[in-house]
Amino acid sequence: MKQLLNTLYITTQDAYLSRDGETALVRVGDEVKLRVPMHTLGAIVCFGRVMCTPGLMSLCAEKQVYLAFLTERGRFIGRFQGPISGNVLLRRQQYRMAGDEAQCVGIAGSFVAGKIANGRTVLLRGARETEDEAAAESLDKVCERMARLVGLTQTATDLEALRGIEGEAGRGYFSVLDHLIGVEKESFFMKERTRRPPLDNFNALLSFLYTLLAGDCVGALEAVGLDPAVGFLHQDRPGRPSLALDLMEELRAVLADRLALTLINRRQIKASGFHKRESGAIGMDEGTRKEVLVAWQKRKQEEIQHPFLGEKVEIGLLPYAQALLLARHIRGDLDGYPALIWK
Repeated sequence: MKQLLNTLYITTQDAYLSRDGETALVRVGDEVKLRVPMHTLGAIVCFGRVMCTPGLMSLCAEKQVYLAFLTERGRFIGRFQGPISGNVLLRRQQYRMAGDEAQCVGIAGSFVAGKIANGRTVLLRGARETEDEAAAESLDKVCERMARLVGLTQTATDLEALRGIEGEAGRGYFSVLDHLIGVEKESFFMKERTRRPPLDNFNALLSFLYTLLAGDCVGALEAVGLDPAVGFLHQDRPGRPSLALDLMEELRAVLADRLALTLINRRQIKASGFHKRESGAIGMDEGTRKEVLVAWQKRKQEEIQHPFLGEKVEIGLLPYAQALLLARHIRGDLDGYPALIWK
């Protein structure tokens, strides 16, 4: 199994990254804030006004450390990476399968089933822990419907049907997710999922975590030789990592949503760390963003027993493990793609 390497997040504005031998230096003004040996890193993620020297970019390419750039608010801009040693035969088979709807339905059905099942697990846990009987009843009702929808993914015959099942499950899930928020209900709530831009604090937090997860999925797919842009569930669109979005579907609820709920319910983040912009979009201040990034890194270092591989896997390596299983299926080594079903 691949080693889980650190991700270096640069959130300080006007930071300057350069190379010193085999080490990355982070400067702010004339002061060196950090020295990090490059062999310990898997990625460097820069938020906002962060500058990088050509020397550092060359070192990143040499050590296969991807360098990603996001806006200060966390919207993905782009990434720099050196030559990719992907398996051309694997990618050709990926493209052939992506052009065959019957094969797309088989793989996409696993993505959607995993997404619904894992979302249901999050809600069931909330139903067990809440002392509000009405909330527990609402959660149980949605969970019953989601269980039926998981079954429907196995009989769907086209992608539009699968997308319809996914959409219905998503609406039900987000309609009751608010019951799992236990503190500061006036500031953290979920009325509906809003994106581009997020219009409330909870949606802003989810969007930020989804961006981090998407980046990890892109890196995992590239690491196993797959093309992140050619998906099976999400349609191809210029500039969109469709396969990465496919892969992250089954991981959203258990990695991003549960972490968001934990951060709020344990009061690790506060409403004062969020602010509304003139456009109506909600953003996070630097302190809150750093708190989320630290929690994200800690979460990735926890271990679970992988239900299919039967071995302990660090949570941060789950995108890589699932990408590896997907590559094995595409090669023909596995009869189907085994989605991660969280217990």
